[in-house]
Amino acid sequence: MDQISILSTKTLSDEQRQVFLDADFDLLEQDFIEIKNNLFELNTINANLIFSSQNAVLSLIEQNGWEVLKTKSVFCVGIKTKELLELNGFKVDVYMDYASELAEIITLIYNKESYTFLSGNLRKETLPQALKNEGITFNEIEVYQTTLAPFKISDQEKFDGILFFSPSAVESYLTNNKIKNEVCFCVGTTTAKTLESNKIKNIIIAETPTIEEVIVEVIDYYRSPKAPEGGTEERVTV
Repeated sequence: MDQISILSTKTLSDEQRQVFLDADFDLLEQDFIEIKNNLFELNTINANLIFSSQNAVLSLIEQNGWEVLKTKSVFCVGIKTKELLELNGFKVDVYMDYASELAEIITLIYNKESYTFLSGNLRKETLPQALKNEGITFNEIEVYQTTLAPFKISDQEKFDGILFFSPSAVESYLTNNKIKNEVCFCVGTTTAKTLESNKIKNIIIAETPTIEEVIVEVIDYYRSPKAPEGGTEERVTV
């Protein structure tokens, strides 16, 4: 059997990369988006904080005096975001895997509270729109910027699978490249929907939206006795 070749649209950690090396996969990493943290003031912060990404947390802890916010209640999207917040001394009251789920919890149960949403420039409307619709008191601070970093993959490079971790990475990749027969492994449903909107069919979504789970999906897919023929699917555990 030929060596499996995988493209990651972001640079992985040493531990994440090692999983592919141990599995004897050929791995190419290329960052298709760039993140730049903004400077911002901490004087317009409401009672509760909302984070939808680790990038927002990393930007916050670069600001002078950010430690005073550790007394705030925190609502966040993603287990990795939660872990990063707790590592830096925050207490996370609620976390959900997706922004739509967090919006539902806030609007149903915590709708009398006030919030500050620390977000990026390319964030989806899901969460702020839900808060607006319910008349919930909140403000939003753009704490980091995501820019596309398109890169042309050599025509000589052939991949079995491509790893996507955000809708922006999909958009950036498709700027100079086409997806043909590659299997697309996605961190979540929003990323998968961006692929689907570009008529991409061969999609697998991680069971939970983390980089580690995407890698698990890749290993399981190519190590299973018979890989699926295509279509969007999520792994089912029994």
